Amino acid sequence: MTTHHLNSLRLVYGHAANHDCLAFVEADTAAGEAAEIRALAAARTWGEARQVQMTRLWNPADPESYDEDDYPDDEPFRIAEVGAVVNMSWPKMVAARALDVLPEDLQDRYGKVVLTVHDGEYLEIPLDGEAELVAELRERGYEVTRDDDLINLLDGLGLGSVTA
Repeated sequence: MTTHHLNSLRLVYGHAANHDCLAFVEADTAAGEAAEIRALAAARTWGEARQVQMTRLWNPADPESYDEDDYPDDEPFRIAEVGAVVNMSWPKMVAARALDVLPEDLQDRYGKVVLTVHDGEYLEIPLDGEAELVAELRERGYEVTRDDDLINLLDGLGLGSVTA
């Protein structure tokens, strides 16, 4: 068994408020992504925002996304006003990740694929399937933890009010 496969057996899930369904993500990457989101949200100026090191996510405030003449380094930074956050393309829709981390047969049994206009597909897993789905994952050797706050932070919910 490879290390990557072991990592994928640790999942965090929760109620994704934006889509009112359950969302599942890899536990090992979730904490790092959340830290990057919090770090960017804590930036006080555009200069600070550009300096935030991103290893798991792309930085929507980087110079490739914004002209530094329009947003000088000393300009106050508000993550809720960043274009990619406003149009909900950053961070990536959390409900889509179940398509990558859940076994296909369980995706078919507990969820349905929904196509969005802008963000592609996501797996809509009704909240009432939680107990059965989590039990089946655990039977298959998955370590499954519920953390609604983490799931919604990864989905960009409430980014205007996030503090470090």
